[in-house]
Amino acid sequence: MRRISPLLALPLLAAALLAPAGCEKPPEGMVKVPSGPFLMGTDQVDSQGRAEELGLVMPWFENEHPQHTVSLPTFYIDRTEVTNGAYAAFVAATKRRPPDHWRGRPTPPEGLERHPVTHVSWFDAQEYCKWAGGKRLPTEAEWEKAARGEHGRIYPWGNTFDYDLADVARGHTMPVGRFPKGDSPYGVHDMIGNVWEWTADWYQAYPGNAYDDGKFGERYRVLRGNSWASIGHYPDRDVFMEIVANNSRASFRLFMAADGRLNDVGFRCAKSP
Repeated sequence: MRRISPLLALPLLAAALLAPAGCEKPPEGMVKVPSGPFLMGTDQVDSQGRAEELGLVMPWFENEHPQHTVSLPTFYIDRTEVTNGAYAAFVAATKRRPPDHWRGRPTPPEGLERHPVTHVSWFDAQEYCKWAGGKRLPTEAEWEKAARGEHGRIYPWGNTFDYDLADVARGHTMPVGRFPKGDSPYGVHDMIGNVWEWTADWYQAYPGNAYDDGKFGERYRVLRGNSWASIGHYPDRDVFMEIVANNSRASFRLFMAADGRLNDVGFRCAKSP
């Protein structure tokens, strides 16, 4: 057996002892979100009843109350949403049903390979993540921390909405990573915009939340992150931007049945070390 010279072993031992804890390299295509607490949810209140005035179905902020501190262990999350191209490899390997907009073919339409995959159910997303190296869907808390960082940013890029930093309400998907200036504090792309993203969790009330929209429970899975889809026709540009800005907050919660498949819903995966 080959022996290492003591003179060589000493520098190697010193390097190992001096290496910073938790410096393991993330899996390819993923970023590391370090352990520790972060602010989740919001204490904002729609005191003027603006959502009702605009005719919106859901009141603003209520299902995000109260803001609370959550501590998470280290985890990894995909830098981008799962693309059509990546999902095509999964379809080829598993013979799983292709997304509807592929029109029965095992590959996406030409030119959409780098766009986020859509028309996938929660179950499809879970199976893809397992297949892609033992990953999983992120929990709602993991998703929110990856999007807003430790200190409760309203948006991934800061506390002021900027329409130019995300693909929101533009009418179509875009290639992933198109808005690098809108990255989260950890360098995650498109946490706001492009597609709504499945999370692992049921749509439940946060501890201490007194609001009941009749949909909490183990009926729907949580979606996060807003999408390309239009919010409807609002001739007043300021009103349009007000609604888009609200729906683009990193704490905003939406929900859908797990077997649903829509053209503005996709996902990204997470993984534990």
